[in-house]
Amino acid sequence: MTSARPSRAAKPDFPWWLVVAGTIAIALGIAILVSPIYGQVFATVSQGILITVWVSLLAFCLASVLGLALAVMSLSDHIAIRQAARFYVEVVRGVPLLVLLFYIAFVGAPALVALWNFLSQPLQGAGLIEPALVRDFSLLWRAIIALMLAYAAFLAEIFRAGIQAVDKGQIEAAKALGLTRLQRFRLIVMPQAIRTILPPYGNDFISMVKDSSLVSVLGVVDVTQMGKVYASGSFRFFETYSVVAYIYLLLTISLSLALRWIERRLGRSDRR
Repeated sequence: MTSARPSRAAKPDFPWWLVVAGTIAIALGIAILVSPIYGQVFATVSQGILITVWVSLLAFCLASVLGLALAVMSLSDHIAIRQAARFYVEVVRGVPLLVLLFYIAFVGAPALVALWNFLSQPLQGAGLIEPALVRDFSLLWRAIIALMLAYAAFLAEIFRAGIQAVDKGQIEAAKALGLTRLQRFRLIVMPQAIRTILPPYGNDFISMVKDSSLVSVLGVVDVTQMGKVYASGSFRFFETYSVVAYIYLLLTISLSLALRWIERRLGRSDRR
């Protein structure tokens, strides 16, 4: 009987896709530098980059905190807490993001202002504060809250799966050592769960950057909104949306490459 040959690790494919994408990016970058039309489009649209990055970062950080809380709730010993977390996750994941954005902006925000005015009536009667107005609740913050609530449901499942992937024997050993629940979570569970969580967590952040373009429907001056305004005034739709796509691709591909680099570093540290 012939002995089986040792399996060889498959060599990773040469990233031809990155070569093609880089070539296109360089070509469009040169067009932006030498063409007055593309240069003007880029100068206008790039004014929304800061808002795009700010909305994505802040909404994702808030969603991470809420998502982690929901994940811990879904693993609680109390059935009411578990069911409440499951209810939130299933309902929010079942609503399209654009619908949730409209609902928070035009239903949730007025309801929140009305609740605040109701609770603060004694202070208003004493002349200490003025009644809040719906227009005081900025559309930027309505968009951030909507993105936070939507992505918290997805991140909750990622955190829950990562926490459950940790070997229960190590948790029992930590209990035997007298560690409190918080110490077990901080010192034993999360450092190991983060390796499982990181790839889908990073992918969700990339998705957040792309989905942040939806805030343009509320008039938030991000990259997409600046592109819409410029294209509607100049009728240069091809040039404008080519530049908009170029900016988003630069952001998302850079984040994707950074995520893969971090994963490789973590993989090498595990092998050591």
